[in-house]
Amino acid sequence: MLIINGTLHPMDGPVIESGFVAFEEGKITAIGPMSEAPAPDEVLDAAGGHVLPGFVDAHCHLGLLGDGLGFEADDCNEGTDPATPHLRAIDGVNPFDRGFEEARAGGVTTVVTGPGSANPVAGQIAALKTAGRWVDDMVLAAPLAMKFALGENPKTSYNERHETPVTRMATAAIMREHLAKAQEYLKKKTLALNDEDLDEPEFDPKLEALIPLLKGRIAAHFHAHRADDIATAVRVAREFDLRFVIVHGTEGHRVADILAREGAAVIAGPIIGDRCKPELVHQTVENAALLAAAGVKVAICTDHPENPIQYLPLAAALTVRAGLDPETALAAITRTPAELCGLEDRIGTLTPGKDADIVIWDRHPFEVSAKAQAVFIDGIRHI
Repeated sequence: MLIINGTLHPMDGPVIESGFVAFEEGKITAIGPMSEAPAPDEVLDAAGGHVLPGFVDAHCHLGLLGDGLGFEADDCNEGTDPATPHLRAIDGVNPFDRGFEEARAGGVTTVVTGPGSANPVAGQIAALKTAGRWVDDMVLAAPLAMKFALGENPKTSYNERHETPVTRMATAAIMREHLAKAQEYLKKKTLALNDEDLDEPEFDPKLEALIPLLKGRIAAHFHAHRADDIATAVRVAREFDLRFVIVHGTEGHRVADILAREGAAVIAGPIIGDRCKPELVHQTVENAALLAAAGVKVAICTDHPENPIQYLPLAAALTVRAGLDPETALAAITRTPAELCGLEDRIGTLTPGKDADIVIWDRHPFEVSAKAQAVFIDGIRHI
């Protein structure tokens, strides 16, 4: 397949004003100016439209919070236990949720979806393509990360139950408790592996689930809005030598220089919304621009269904209006989330060898009237 006559945004190089993208067997094989286009078997004329890699939503709950169905389809929070690292997003995702179709219509071809923020240790996040009927066939990475949550959400969830945690101190303590137990569990497993006279510890599914995190195979995604909660996330991550990302980072702009110093990255969002709880009092659409200006790597998310998934490009466009460089904003929904989630070898740019997740827009996707004219996921056309 050859897409021709498009304004190409490779996201790993300069814009090509009139170019082509070739792909076969689900992978991009070549891109370049039209003067270098190969002789095709099958051609799709972009007619001057904008050709981009599929968008990546680095934090949402797509498939875990059913569209308009209330509690029956709410599989986002296991609010009966503050530490549930053994929960797996893929066991709760409904691939027939209407949101997947709407994601594709919005040019979103990959989502990072997982448990919500009721629990301090919430569970395993997965990266999925947005096309498919069988979750296992949609998986890019599972687990991709371990979800942790700080701030009002755990406090509120468990205060209503009259159980711990009801303070920020207890929330952090629960994280440390389980991470420390997992360290000891891993140490005993390792010793037993190397010494036949030692018995392995009794199998513990919660601690077992934390081993990939402690070994650095997956990252910690910390839900944190307030600046002090962001600081706690960094503190806990440093104590246990975890790879980590801050999710939401609503008050990140208040400590942007410190986050840059700490090498912390932020998945910012939702961008559109009201200040519906006290920890959002300093929410501003300028947050992403201020973070980027300080040198913090920033991705943009919808937190679907907080913002419907199809409005990811609109959210990124609003950050441009608030001062973020347009190319940085485009990167924040393509290349940057792929990098932050360890998926850069598969998605995020129009690079030969990567997955053929390609979207043709009738105009620049930051224009409010822009529509996706064609959406390819793994080289298969879905729109």
